[in-house]
Amino acid sequence: MTVLVTGGAGYIGSHMVLALKDAGRDVVVLDDLSCGFEWLVPEGVAFIRGDVGDQALVADTIRRHSITAILHFAGSIVVPDSVSDPLSYYRNNTVQSRALMETAIAEGIRHFIFSSTAAVYGEPERTPITEDMPHQPISPYGTSKLMTEWMLRDAAAAHKDFRFVALRYFNVAGADPKLRSGQSFPRATHLIKIASQAATGDRSHIEVYGTDYPTADGTCIRDYIHVSDLAEAHLCALNYLEAGGASTTANCGYGYGYSVLEIIDAVKRVSGVDFAVKMAPRRAGDPAILVAANDRVRNDFGFVPKRADLDTIVGDALAWERQLQAMRLVEQERLAV
Repeated sequence: MTVLVTGGAGYIGSHMVLALKDAGRDVVVLDDLSCGFEWLVPEGVAFIRGDVGDQALVADTIRRHSITAILHFAGSIVVPDSVSDPLSYYRNNTVQSRALMETAIAEGIRHFIFSSTAAVYGEPERTPITEDMPHQPISPYGTSKLMTEWMLRDAAAAHKDFRFVALRYFNVAGADPKLRSGQSFPRATHLIKIASQAATGDRSHIEVYGTDYPTADGTCIRDYIHVSDLAEAHLCALNYLEAGGASTTANCGYGYGYSVLEIIDAVKRVSGVDFAVKMAPRRAGDPAILVAANDRVRNDFGFVPKRADLDTIVGDALAWERQLQAMRLVEQERLAV
């Protein structure tokens, strides 16, 4: 029972590969390395460089490796970029996912887990956000993911042996506690990643986008989930499908949030570094508050968070940034010889 992980050389996908490998599962990674790194793929895991929209390649991979389930992480995730270049997001997140889905169904794949997002909710009417609340995305990123959810819903209705789980992430942060993986993409926009870079000196400062939101301190509030807990939620969802569970969607978050300024304070406290912070105008596509109702992922899948403490999340993120610094130093010294 081999699992194909698309985007498995990226941030979240690489942690999923680790969780599957730690659970004794056979894994194959498919990644085009546009945002990922082959060195994040663990030893002993088959790696294929390619595009999820390459249907011949995907079909051949499924057959050669006897794939029984697909966990789909490949895609574009930067909200402001989706506003400035929407068509690339509809191509990468929607069109390519449609091709992957079609190949999966043609090849007899029965279990499919999709990396979705809380951005499908747009500006929610209330918090915490439940899965049945209106889906009104305010960015092309959110719309591109919602369209893929719709395709999965319709495909599962038409093909009774094909079942899926769409997991709607809130804000993902942290790194593998054993430092086997972490957020490594230099253009990453994750707040805790950026603040950690400021704390380690890789950035001169951090910018806060918008201080006039309807929150206690005027900055956006987000529900932060540790990336290793998120990978565990996917593993629980896979077990659920393999046990005969019906197609469904579920939020992935802890059920409480922190403001941008609270996150910055936490990074300063854990790192012991008082880095510079600059205020900037709001960015397009940023809702004021996104906090998950997580009853479904807990009750239906049996998910139990293990690393929900904010200082733990920040500490793991900082440890990864320091390791990246050390790796860069070693490489610089090697090139200087």
